[in-house]
Amino acid sequence: MTFLQHKGRRSAAVAFSVVVFLSAACSSPKTTKPARRSAERVFVIGFDGMDPTLTSRFMAQGKLPNLQKLANSGTYRTLGTTQPSESPVAWASFATGVNPGKHNIYDFLVRDLDTYMPDLAMVKREPPSFLWGMIPTKAPKLTSTRGGTSFWVDAGRDGVKSIVLTVPVTFPPEEIEHGELLAGLPLPDIRGTVGTFYYWSTDLSSFEEGSPEFGGYLKRLLFDGGVSKTFLRGPESPILKQEEGELRVKQKAGPLSEKDQARLTALKDIKDINIPISIQWTENSGKVDMDVQGTKLSLKQGEWSDWVPMTFRVNAFIKLKAMTQFFIQRADSELQIYAHPANFDPRDPPFPISKPESFAPALAKKIGVYRTIGWAESMDKSLQELRTDEASFLYDADKAFEDREKIIFENLKRDDWDLFVAAIETTDRVSHMFFRLIDPKHPMYDKDLAARYGDAIEKIYRRADALVGKLQAQLPKNTTLMVMSDHGFHTFRRGVNLNTWLVQNGYMVFDGQESPKKGLDDLFGRGQFWEGVDWSRTRAYAVGLGQIYFNLKGREGRGIVSPGAEYDALQKEIADALVKELDPDDKAQIFRAIYKRDDIYKGEYLRNAPDLQVGFNDGYRVGWQDTMGGVQRTFVENNNRKWSGDHCATATEISGGVLFSSRKVANESPHIMDLAPTILEILGVPIPNNYDGKPLR
Repeated sequence: MTFLQHKGRRSAAVAFSVVVFLSAACSSPKTTKPARRSAERVFVIGFDGMDPTLTSRFMAQGKLPNLQKLANSGTYRTLGTTQPSESPVAWASFATGVNPGKHNIYDFLVRDLDTYMPDLAMVKREPPSFLWGMIPTKAPKLTSTRGGTSFWVDAGRDGVKSIVLTVPVTFPPEEIEHGELLAGLPLPDIRGTVGTFYYWSTDLSSFEEGSPEFGGYLKRLLFDGGVSKTFLRGPESPILKQEEGELRVKQKAGPLSEKDQARLTALKDIKDINIPISIQWTENSGKVDMDVQGTKLSLKQGEWSDWVPMTFRVNAFIKLKAMTQFFIQRADSELQIYAHPANFDPRDPPFPISKPESFAPALAKKIGVYRTIGWAESMDKSLQELRTDEASFLYDADKAFEDREKIIFENLKRDDWDLFVAAIETTDRVSHMFFRLIDPKHPMYDKDLAARYGDAIEKIYRRADALVGKLQAQLPKNTTLMVMSDHGFHTFRRGVNLNTWLVQNGYMVFDGQESPKKGLDDLFGRGQFWEGVDWSRTRAYAVGLGQIYFNLKGREGRGIVSPGAEYDALQKEIADALVKELDPDDKAQIFRAIYKRDDIYKGEYLRNAPDLQVGFNDGYRVGWQDTMGGVQRTFVENNNRKWSGDHCATATEISGGVLFSSRKVANESPHIMDLAPTILEILGVPIPNNYDGKPLR
């Protein structure tokens, strides 16, 4: 993904603003009702991944006094979640009050029905066109693939004033009558990814350079006279991407000329728009000097820079603004430098990241620059790749939480809202990375690290609790306060390779021992996938974090399974066999259930649903390479990654989130889909007829 914006210049009296790959967000019809005030306000704070088991434990130990107070005076329940128990799926159901069959979000990934290629869910992208390699002739277009209508949009149409901050699945930002919204996940970085980090090092071998599995860019530093000239990898040029696409179309029609083939080969290495960096360093000095587009930095070992502005120039007319932070991990006998994914600069973003568009820049003027990428705690990827350590991750996660908190309290200074919805995801990210240190049975449990960081999850819960206390002290008296999470959390000890099982049991035909290893760069760069799979004989395949699809006639490009009786028989056959599988190491049951599509989903987007959705027991998740359709040698393997806690496709029955409310709720089994109608009822807004959720009373 690449993003562009034309700023200030005009050609032939035509001004243009270009966002390559992403463009204008969806809008809603104008209201028929003027702004009004509600008798009671509603404030919702969501903590992604807050788990009811851990929450109850910490409350019983007296470590979450504010949440305990809320539970005592109001309500505390486990909040039922979606199938699967994934963030984008659950947050979409939170916003719309409907099941995935009506909002169309089933996973982080989708697959192309014709090519079977995996791609990111949540957005549909149409690239722009350029004339003479310069002038845009067709605007890029982005639309959300999420169906349904957010409850804050319905509230706005009824005259309710609202503020919505960094809630997942709010990108591209949608217009809210009488409201303001700052987008969250999947708002990307400058490369259009969920977090391409940068790492430069003197002790990096030439074989390690490039893009690792979890999405970063590693570059070896070579010094001459104490100076190293390197670069920060930027977005792909949309102009060169268009040229590459034209050559590939030409290639399909017949062999390319020698000149065209040489150009196509060259484009692979010159598409990126990079920013030069000059580094001065003396071995064992403990410090480093850097020059990044005229910004001079002088940093010591262990020190972070402030946000550094950057401008990526596509051509004379088009440029885009971003920012990053540099961290000097080592500056002794070796030099190791980390930089965050290049966030869009909220003061001058290359495309709207808020509605109204002025909301994000105005906020930056009040509180200073803040991270804009939806996946704000982006050091998880460098920790995964063993390029940074636990202390650095926790420091940065704390800063991410601080960013979100500043945004919330700045907007709370206003008194013109009746609906306020905000989300913080740091609870989720810390749990992903540190569950190994509270689970002695995890393959990555480390006694020494546990002694130092075993309380990391507890600390982030305590910080969330402190935020709840601050909110309780500042909210107006006539406000219903809800604290919720989208799902719970579990240990992730073993990876389960669904495609391997499908091959071993004859449902997928694969020629080879193992698929080539894939990384996030392949996903975002549209790399090669499914090598060795014979689609003419394959009946089922898996893509994503627990979804099995059938190679269905009339739906998939090379489908062989007939709808009707054959489809139903295949569903039953695979589900009945898979649910019985035991872990070969200890004979534990891997799956709690295998769910059939029509048993758990209903609605206009049913065609896009997985034909089978797996429900894992505690300790299991889809294997890393299996996520993108890879075939591994073994069905079940140890998870030897620091990403050690998860929830994706854990059986919904054991993966609910939390719900606290200042109101008493009699319902013993609330569901995340119930929150939208409950909130609308409190605000006096008519509840849409298509909701699956019901008001909690």
